[in-house]
Parts: sequence; C-alpha cells; structure tokens
Amino acid sequence: MDYPKINVLDTIKDAFQLGMKNVLSLILLVILYVITVWIPYLNVGTTIGLYKAVMAMSRGEVVDPVSIFDQSNFKNFGNIFLLMGFQSVGVGAAAIFVFIPALVLSIAWRFGMYLMLDKGTSPLKSLTLSYDVTLGEKWRIFFIGLLTGLLIGVVAGIFSLIPKVGVVFAILVAVAGAAYAVAVEALMYRHFAEKADAMKEAGEA
Repeated sequence: MDYPKINVLDTIKDAFQLGMKNVLSLILLVILYVITVWIPYLNVGTTIGLYKAVMAMSRGEVVDPVSIFDQSNFKNFGNIFLLMGFQSVGVGAAAIFVFIPALVLSIAWRFGMYLMLDKGTSPLKSLTLSYDVTLGEKWRIFFIGLLTGLLIGVVAGIFSLIPKVGVVFAILVAVAGAAYAVAVEALMYRHFAEKADAMKEAGEA
C-alpha cells in the first residue's frame, strides 16, 4: 500500500507556526535541558522528557517545559538503554562499510525512541517499525534536517555580524533555533506516527 510522503518544504514552513504556538515553552525547555544535560542520572530523565515533549507537540498539545523533570520519565529506563544499545551496535557495524550505510541506518531508526515511548512497543520492535515507516523517505528526512541546520546557521551567522552585540544575538538565535528544531522534529514524528498507525490497520506492521 502506498502512503503519503512527508513534504520537505511544508515541514520547514509549518514548523514556524507550530514553534510560535509554543515559543516561550520551547525556549525554556531548551534552556532547562542544556542546564541539566550535564547532571548524571537526571540527564536520563530530562532526555526522555525531551522526547515526550516532541510527542506532545506532534499531537498539537502545548508543551510544559517543566515536564522534563517528571518522575514518570524514568518508567522505561531499562528499555531506553536497550534501544540505545541496539542502535549503537547497529550503526557502529554499519560504519565499518564507511559513512553512508551508518547514516542511512541512523535515519531509518531515528523514530524508534518515540515509537517505543508512544506506542509501547519493545525496543527491537520499535526500531523495526521506525525502519518500516521511513522506508522510501530517508532522503526527505535527511534534507529536512539539512535545511533546518542551514537555516539556523545562516540566521545566527547574519546576527553575529552585528557590531559589539553580535555574539549575544547569535546565542539567542541559536537557542531559538534549537526550539525551532524541536518543532520540526515534532512535525516529522506526527507524520511517521500516523503512518505507523495506518500500517498497523492495514496489517503491515
């Protein structure tokens, strides 16, 4: 069965609208995450909370930045590390065949964590499902990521040229850009979560 493909330019454009809906929450979320990502153990919970925030945005919900500290984020602690371990081993093995296979596999498994947290599937099933839903769309995911990075980089670069205060503005743009990247990720996950549901209904997943 053929499924609609994710639209690269529409995703980049629509992320602005989604990002503006959550702009203050997203900026605070990014700041809180950057502050806590260096703290052992706590950073596990905040990382899972960041994934959950992306999932909430994909459903059209307003993000609660403090939710990254929710105790429930540690509920899937073991499965999280199992999935990350499988990813590391798989991508590492693919890297033996030079860069391209590892890149392709990392894109194919990109939504495994979201699917496990969202759909309650096992680590291996989540990676398999992510591979299935991204089939035929990996180049689109790659270009969405590339364009997002270039857009943020160019804007930050332009602001950095402002005399005296350029560095400050560039940092602010980088923070806002990180929030925008979260919105882009949410839109991508919305597409692939809907595709996963459709494949399940069709008996293909």
